[in-house]
Amino acid sequence: MKEKILKKVMERIDLNEDLSDQEIRMVIRDVLVEETREVYMSLEKKEQIFNDIFYSLRRLDILQEMLDDEEITEIMINGYDHIFIEKNGELFQTKERFSSREKLEQVIQQIVSKTNRIINESSPIVDARLEDGSRVNVVLEPISLNGSTMTIRKFAKEITNMEQLLKLGSLNEEIKDFLDLMVRSRMNIFISGGTGAGKTTLLNALSNCIPKDERIITIEDSAELKLYGVENLVRLEARNENLEGENKIAIKDLIKASLRMRPTRIIVGEVRGEECIDMLQAFNTGHDGSFSTGHGNSSQDMLLRLETMVMMGIDLPVSAIRGQIASAIDLMIHIGRLRDKSRRIVEISEVFGLEDGKIRLRTLYKFEEEGEKDKKVIGDIKRKNSLHFTYKLKERGLLSEYEELLKKYPPR
Repeated sequence: MKEKILKKVMERIDLNEDLSDQEIRMVIRDVLVEETREVYMSLEKKEQIFNDIFYSLRRLDILQEMLDDEEITEIMINGYDHIFIEKNGELFQTKERFSSREKLEQVIQQIVSKTNRIINESSPIVDARLEDGSRVNVVLEPISLNGSTMTIRKFAKEITNMEQLLKLGSLNEEIKDFLDLMVRSRMNIFISGGTGAGKTTLLNALSNCIPKDERIITIEDSAELKLYGVENLVRLEARNENLEGENKIAIKDLIKASLRMRPTRIIVGEVRGEECIDMLQAFNTGHDGSFSTGHGNSSQDMLLRLETMVMMGIDLPVSAIRGQIASAIDLMIHIGRLRDKSRRIVEISEVFGLEDGKIRLRTLYKFEEEGEKDKKVIGDIKRKNSLHFTYKLKERGLLSEYEELLKKYPPR
């Protein structure tokens, strides 16, 4: 019935006209009434068919309802007929499927074209985003052997701030106050964590602690950051090469360009390769209070990965690279996903400089597990040491505020 109605709707629509959503809805409604006049169908079923046809013509087909469901955090399409979702931290296979491989390809092209990206046989892998900021990765067949694959990491609809992370249990009151103070004192902060751990979410929350009168420049592969209340904001996004393999704008190009824009702070969404050296140099050229993120299993592991990334872009002695990293970054925050699927800040470390040629980290806070109840991990992040390098706090008149914080939250 749905295919029959869709076919008649397509016959009545002039594809050369720029019809509004309301006009499309009227055509679908008229055809639906005609075709179900002598067939009993519940109002719920009619509404479902109406929405399915409208989404197929004007939205993202069967994906639209999943995108509208705020409990779904990730959508994984393994070919046109195998779709999985992550909901409340657990994976499920849905009964939904695209009508054909061609329909899936059409939806992929619809998403990719809106972000000025190109995907085809010669360029079968692309990162893009939806209008709400959700992250999209696509790999076309035959590179993906089971059919074209698309993974959508949904972006939270709400404004993310430290209070919301507190309610979610990702941090406690002390960490909230501590990180807010570190942002205002212009510490350079690097966030590490695994895939889906919540690095971008935490970065958003930290960004919203920045005083609103500063000039902020964000640099991302696919724009995901949501900074609210910042009027002097410049958002830069990388660009892939065109069909001729030209006109590529990489993150490292954007970092270099941003240094000429008189930024107060620079926020690099994520570093994955040789652009790491440009990020470190930006942090080291008077832009205190800058942030970035990267994939790592721990803060120490992230430092090793940063070394490797720098080596991809420049030939420097390891000692010089480690010196660059140690002088650029003040704090390392590692965020992890525990076995109960909860996302927590598990460690905050101060970069303590070089010792015997290696970067030394000093743990300030560490998550301690205390047990498990109803399949939920019980524990809290506790202070291990106080901040040693407090010169930035002194420079900005915030040292007394930090001393009050230490008194307010005595060691546990």
